[in-house]
Amino acid sequence: MDKLFELKNLKKYYPIVGGVMRRQVNSVKAVDDIDLDIYRGECLGLVGESGCGKTTTGKAIIRLHDPTSGNIFYNYRQNGTAERVDIATMPPSEMKRRGIRKELQMVFQDPTSSLDPRMLVKNIIAEPIKLYHKMSARALNDRVIDLLNTVGLTKDHLLRYPHEFSGGQRQRIAVARAIATDPDFIVMDEPTSALDVSVQAQILNLLKRLQNQLNLTYLFVTHHLLVVKYMSDRIAVMYLGKIVETTKSSQVFTHPVHPYTHALLSAIPAPDVEHKLERIVLTGDVPSPIDPPSGCRFHPRCPFVIETCRAT
Repeated sequence: MDKLFELKNLKKYYPIVGGVMRRQVNSVKAVDDIDLDIYRGECLGLVGESGCGKTTTGKAIIRLHDPTSGNIFYNYRQNGTAERVDIATMPPSEMKRRGIRKELQMVFQDPTSSLDPRMLVKNIIAEPIKLYHKMSARALNDRVIDLLNTVGLTKDHLLRYPHEFSGGQRQRIAVARAIATDPDFIVMDEPTSALDVSVQAQILNLLKRLQNQLNLTYLFVTHHLLVVKYMSDRIAVMYLGKIVETTKSSQVFTHPVHPYTHALLSAIPAPDVEHKLERIVLTGDVPSPIDPPSGCRFHPRCPFVIETCRAT
């Protein structure tokens, strides 16, 4: 498959200021020198504990957050031609001029807070379309209705506000807004974690159908391993700002390599008690991203640590 994104030495640090002069005294290393490839048409799952940098990575890729350093090479197609550009430091105005901005979208974790409560559904979905396409009011209305139908809603929902919908319906509206610009790539930031269990499967099936129908590429951010197993072609495991393992989805569950991946898998409830993995209980606190340990970030909590882990 063709590479859509190539991340090289990507870092995102958040400054900590202090003192009378309010100068930077340290930084939170949310994403720390990661390399990652994302292939066109795939769903790459990004898993790990809360606070490990998953969402920050997704936001950095689509430039909702500006990276501290590193490269984000994007292989995009425009008017039948392919071009490889580094968007890590590209100004937003240049991204819009090249048609890159509209290709990168995001579905946020909580649809209640990601949708403007003062806007009608019609205007929520139409807003990104009007930014990039000039069309008549009738054509715009038809496009919005078509998008609603695509995500399982109808034209009867056009003139309603977000609070009039259930959580699952609000997430469908958020998905419709994300696909309104015909994007290449969508960051799915735990799109089902705020929903009832009964609705989660419906949204996951919708996302799978849209990926196949619209030839989308997903970065699927989650802490739920069974969800990412269902959705993803490959899985990247993240711990304290670092990618510790990347492999095919099936291999993560059958042949995990990194001890942290073993620990995550051992926490999954297994219906077959005879084949349940032995639970790996991690001791100690998660190190601070302000002052992470040297070598492998996981070594202070790893039950299999050796001297090499502390150095490299």
